[in-house]
Amino acid sequence: MTRSCFIIDPTLPLGLIANTAAILSLSLGAAHPHLIGPAVTNGDGDRHEGITQVVLPILAADADALHSLRTKAAGHRADGLMLVDVTETAQRAKAYQDYADRLSVMRGDDIRYFGIGLHGPAGLVRSMTGHLPLLK
Repeated sequence: MTRSCFIIDPTLPLGLIANTAAILSLSLGAAHPHLIGPAVTNGDGDRHEGITQVVLPILAADADALHSLRTKAAGHRADGLMLVDVTETAQRAKAYQDYADRLSVMRGDDIRYFGIGLHGPAGLVRSMTGHLPLLK
């Protein structure tokens, strides 16, 4: 059984919170398309594209906690944990290559995370995030 969740810095402006969640969603859906259900139709026959089939809690953690959690999660990739992150560098970049170029010269301790997404074994994800509150 797997579990997915997003952890986002609640001190960010609402627009950045929404954008961070959108970026994490796209990355998770691209990596795990089976999480998205098939298109459905309503009673009028109008098509509605597939949406997530899994519960996707959005949790809150400040910048320091995000950095620590990301470091811990990175150590569990071999255990089947997918880790996606959104950085301040990504939010400021005007193009993907600009983001990649800027990130390539940054040290890990200098990166500010706006949010991270986790997907993997349910027990592992819960053990890392069970203490975090929902983003409100």
